[in-house]
Amino acid sequence: MLKLLRPFEARRADWSIAVTVFLLSALGMVMIWSASSYTAQRDTGDSLYFVKKQFLGFVAGGCAFAFFCFLDLDRLKKWALPLFGGSQVLLALVFVPGLGVENYGARRWIGLGGVTLQPSEIAKFAFVIFSAAYAADRAGKMEKFSTLLPILGAGGATCLLIIAEPNMSITVCVAAVMMAMLFFSGARIRHLLALTLPLVLLIPLLIWLEPYRMNRLIAFLDPWANPKDEGYQLIQSLYGLGSGGLFGVGLGNSRQKFEFLPFAESDFIFSVIGEELGLFGCLGVLGLFLFLIARGIRTAVNAPDRFRCYLAAGITALVAVQVAVNVAVVTGSIPPTGLPLPFISYGGSSLTVFLGGMGILQNISASAAPLSDRLPALKTPAARGKRRKKSGNK
Repeated sequence: MLKLLRPFEARRADWSIAVTVFLLSALGMVMIWSASSYTAQRDTGDSLYFVKKQFLGFVAGGCAFAFFCFLDLDRLKKWALPLFGGSQVLLALVFVPGLGVENYGARRWIGLGGVTLQPSEIAKFAFVIFSAAYAADRAGKMEKFSTLLPILGAGGATCLLIIAEPNMSITVCVAAVMMAMLFFSGARIRHLLALTLPLVLLIPLLIWLEPYRMNRLIAFLDPWANPKDEGYQLIQSLYGLGSGGLFGVGLGNSRQKFEFLPFAESDFIFSVIGEELGLFGCLGVLGLFLFLIARGIRTAVNAPDRFRCYLAAGITALVAVQVAVNVAVVTGSIPPTGLPLPFISYGGSSLTVFLGGMGILQNISASAAPLSDRLPALKTPAARGKRRKKSGNK
């Protein structure tokens, strides 16, 4: 076990990453308590039921964060293909009778005793690890279209298994991250454009194949056309955001959580934040996410090698895409789809896996080389002599 770990350069680490993600996770548990206390008390007799389950995910995620902070990432690179293969097996297991758990007409979970696991959450990060490892070993060759095919195949296989659950939101998320990974690793712009067109055309086809998706699209275009059915959730979400005003109605005082807003503690928790904490509360949450994304980009730029650079960029892209889609859905900017807000929405699998991903990001930040190491020319005698000469002339 000790061979898997390496010394952690705490002085180099960007601790703002850890502080930000644990602040978001703590805020998430507070908002889950507020959004779910009524329904939890009614259905289970325990107003803290959802918070307790989320706390277990937080503990597991904290352990995952610590483990990946100390993990030797060179070993993670070697495990990239087995990890990806394992994630595909987990995705397939949701279709096994007696093992896969069906809820709201979708089979997205695996039941293990009293615990449920959502494999798609793991598959997203496994795909990023595989793509980063593959691209890092082919530096300078990613401009060839044939070199892109393994990443396209891995992303396509992941998307096919996820859309079969069905789960269009995470499918779109994985497809977006796949394109981001190709861009980061040096794919030609013309290749990316050629791939983007069929992906964009595929979205209307997926909507047309499932009547409920078409109904959601119609509800997005005019939610008031069917305010008691398909348009109901979006209308209630907008009510929550609008009634919050600038400063909100106060923590715990949401009215939408009294069975007006479906999935108030999970996919639509941002609406409850807007209602209780107001516009400034929403901006504060988005500010934390933007700060985290900025630190992720900085970590990728300062990474000591290509694998860590692509890995940090991919993890950051996952957070950015998922936040953007969730907020866009809640505010009625895109058609409704179920995608949790990272660290905040209810969901133990999502919280655990995202905290583990942040542990990897923290690990990479600690391995960033000092500026003098990244610019060796500054250390040569000739360079030092030129700098002294310029200083003397001034």
